[in-house]
Amino acid sequence: MLHDDQHAIVVDPGDAVPVLRALASLQLQLVGILVTHHHHDHTAGLQSLRSVLKGPVWGPARETINTPHTPVAEGDRFEVLGYEWAVMDIPGHTSGHIAYFSEAEGEPIVFCGDTLFSAGCGRLFEGTPAQMHHSLQRLAALPISTRVCCGHEYTLANLAFALAVEPNNPDVAQHLAWCQRAREQQAPTLPSSIGRELSINPFMRVHVAGIIDQAVQHGAQDREGAHVFAALRQWKNTF
Repeated sequence: MLHDDQHAIVVDPGDAVPVLRALASLQLQLVGILVTHHHHDHTAGLQSLRSVLKGPVWGPARETINTPHTPVAEGDRFEVLGYEWAVMDIPGHTSGHIAYFSEAEGEPIVFCGDTLFSAGCGRLFEGTPAQMHHSLQRLAALPISTRVCCGHEYTLANLAFALAVEPNNPDVAQHLAWCQRAREQQAPTLPSSIGRELSINPFMRVHVAGIIDQAVQHGAQDREGAHVFAALRQWKNTF
């Protein structure tokens, strides 16, 4: 949830209950909902939030969402909560997955759903490795200070895989230690940033020689980025 002193927007409400509790606790009015893709764990709370929503629901134009919404796709822009949001098509996890990016007040932020996780990426349920690789490269091109707000916190498991792919990457080891301390204190490891992901996320580092070598050992057809990504994703599926 993103909010100011009076209003809030929520992204991918898989469960309405914590949203309603937060709105009541902070005395906020819900003025918009952003949906990145159609999966139930990102949309199940939509119907229950209708009763308190004082604004639109935006969702992917190329997917079916279980509530009336404003369909948006690549190139669309809209404003809510003082932020101008640019919609990005980032298929791979699902065929019509989108992200919402804003540079309001010089503090860029992206809601990327299940395409990019900290130190990882989503599974390919509907898209192709080439699509997902391209989507991640698009996210990688955002400003390095961009806050990465993703759909799930799988950071520790993802970092374990990242360390297997790049055992000599000090950034991975250092961030893993920081995340372990954070979780011991019941603190979140998110949001991340594009700059951090470029240093720790193997799926955004498919150009690095050591990662390419690992991918080839795990079945990559060649050393081209999409094929390196495909081999890494298949390795992670069984890691």
